[in-house]
Amino acid sequence: MTIRPATEADAARIAALWNPVIRDTDITFNPVEKSDADVVAILSQRAADGHGFFVAEDGGAVEGFATYFQFRGGRGYARTMEHTVILDPAVRGRGLGRALMEAVEDHARQGGAHSIFAGVSSGNPAGIAFHAALGYREVAVLPEVGWKFGRLLDLHLMQKILTQ
Repeated sequence: MTIRPATEADAARIAALWNPVIRDTDITFNPVEKSDADVVAILSQRAADGHGFFVAEDGGAVEGFATYFQFRGGRGYARTMEHTVILDPAVRGRGLGRALMEAVEDHARQGGAHSIFAGVSSGNPAGIAFHAALGYREVAVLPEVGWKFGRLLDLHLMQKILTQ
């Protein structure tokens, strides 16, 4: 397994991993799928902002990705990040998610981030357990803030302090 920065050449595979999560699950509340061009634009924006976007390769194939961005707009939030991590379901449980999160957290820490958030849907109990296992602590539950598949969902905010 290799963790490396994502490139534009990875855009189609990243979209192929992301879109089933968007289309078929309530892991994300966003209903709009990503085009290859959308992914390229996200990669470009992350680079311009100094934020990382990483892929996990296993056997030469991109099997997952993770990225982060500023939690909220404005300079007052410049030391607080939020991340996204998505894996091919076929490779879950093999350590790729943990390795991607280590890359994201290290990059964010080196960039001056103090903490990082995971916004996890109540429809994703495995995501809540994954983040708890990585040392994220649930700091809030926002009731009924997400809408997907005709129902309201809670958002669990989980935070990890990156610097002491």
